Amino acid sequence: MKKLILLTAVAAMGLGVAACDSNKENAVESQAESVREASDAAADTMENSAATAADVAEDKADSVREAGDAKADAIEDKADKMDKGAPQ
Repeated sequence: MKKLILLTAVAAMGLGVAACDSNKENAVESQAESVREASDAAADTMENSAATAADVAEDKADSVREAGDAKADAIEDKADKMDKGAPQ
């Protein structure tokens, strides 16, 4: 029981000291927060750029796929026309 009281007292003192930040400490913590926010913004920009690049690549892939399908359809149509003229 004495240990619990002692731990509670130490924790309360620690919280009391933590609540009394100096102006210098607050300024440094503010600087750290600014760095964190700037890094987050840069990371968000990078993620958005990557998503945009992925969308562009996907659009190009779709175009290639559609062009290939159109070419294959044209070849199949040509083959169908060849069958119509051949004796069966």
